[in-house]
Amino acid sequence: MKKKVIIIGAAGRDFHNFNTYYRNNELFEVVAFTAAQIPDIDGRKYPASLAGAQYPNGIPIYAESELETLIKKYKVDICVFSYSDVTYQYVMGMGAKVNAAGADFMLLGHGATSIKSTKPVIAVGAIRTGCGKSQTSRAIIEKLMQKGLKVVAVRHPMPYGDLEAQKVQRFATIADLKKHDCTIEEMEEYEPHVVRGNVIYAGVDYEAILRAAESDPDGCDIVLWDGGNNDFSFYTPDLMVTVVDPHRPGHELSYYPGEVTLRVADAVVINKMDSADFDNIQAVRNNIAKVNPNAVVIDAASTLSVDKPELIKGKKVLVIEDGPTLTHGEMKIGAGVVAAKRFGAAELVDPRPFLVGKLKETFDTYPGIGNILPAMGYGAQQMKDLAATINKVDCDVVAIATPIDLQRLMKINKPCVKIGYDLQEIGKPDLDMILDEFVKKMKLGKK
Repeated sequence: MKKKVIIIGAAGRDFHNFNTYYRNNELFEVVAFTAAQIPDIDGRKYPASLAGAQYPNGIPIYAESELETLIKKYKVDICVFSYSDVTYQYVMGMGAKVNAAGADFMLLGHGATSIKSTKPVIAVGAIRTGCGKSQTSRAIIEKLMQKGLKVVAVRHPMPYGDLEAQKVQRFATIADLKKHDCTIEEMEEYEPHVVRGNVIYAGVDYEAILRAAESDPDGCDIVLWDGGNNDFSFYTPDLMVTVVDPHRPGHELSYYPGEVTLRVADAVVINKMDSADFDNIQAVRNNIAKVNPNAVVIDAASTLSVDKPELIKGKKVLVIEDGPTLTHGEMKIGAGVVAAKRFGAAELVDPRPFLVGKLKETFDTYPGIGNILPAMGYGAQQMKDLAATINKVDCDVVAIATPIDLQRLMKINKPCVKIGYDLQEIGKPDLDMILDEFVKKMKLGKK
């Protein structure tokens, strides 16, 4: 008899695990997905067109809170944990729930789920959300483009809408963001790529996405995997780069699956060294040496750019940071806070007394966010509530430290300062050394 399976997920790794391991596997029947971390992604179905011939009615997606009831209802044999950026305590707590309800608990590794490309693959991952994967990916792409190479990026999934429509998505222009009805979270990841002149893919079916990327109409010499959260790559990498964060020392060995990305890394980037304590940097360095002594370690800073620094000095400033970095990433300090303090803000205004609608739910779920406003925008209502909250806050200036300029998406009734951040390597070894070796090894000549 087929083993009955529930995939425990958050609209990303869960669908990939299904597609690569379970979709055409006659030994198993996936009876349900569960959903967590992201608001309003349960209550949908994984559509029949993506689920394959064994699932003519699709597969229902339930809230994770129903997991134990579902195990009993469907007489489930195995639950497969399939999302990222959670503590080991959380993972094994989930395992205890599953075992107590009568099912086995399982984690799938990259051996069972990784897809091999016909093109050379560079994968960029991290040990936590908010370490600086995206800026590292951008730096790598720019360096490869300078060598005359065509790089096509593929982003870790964020399918929060119509799963069938999101099977394979290609972004080459700003207009494509509107065409695909992107959320703020999606725009923050895709827009920095397209404005630099490179194509980025995302979606649901990552084998179909990879084959489209390999044959992209603008050309493809290298596929770059731009990871999400602290997940390991969906594609088999020829070069694995992992980013670590000295603002969260020890997390590289205590969060799942971030330690996986550290252990499989060919190169490790210690980012944000310009704003981190020396002892924390050293702790991270020691942990890298403990689990991956053969990795090349690159020191780096996250350098800030501020378009109107004169507006900050002596003012009451509302700081807005990337949403997931503050929520399940648990960051207490980001580029906006660093910039506000460096340029003399009199006060960082606490947004909590002014929260509107779904933003209240966010702070209830993640009470540790503190006095920074996360740029939540997983749906239209959240975006409306974000704009209403910003405009309600009693402050002089809004410091926008998100990868995109929110003023393009909403009307803000106060002066705004845009804060950017880029990767700056410190000394040697550096990315150029790693990439020169990679290009030579993969026989990639200048075009």
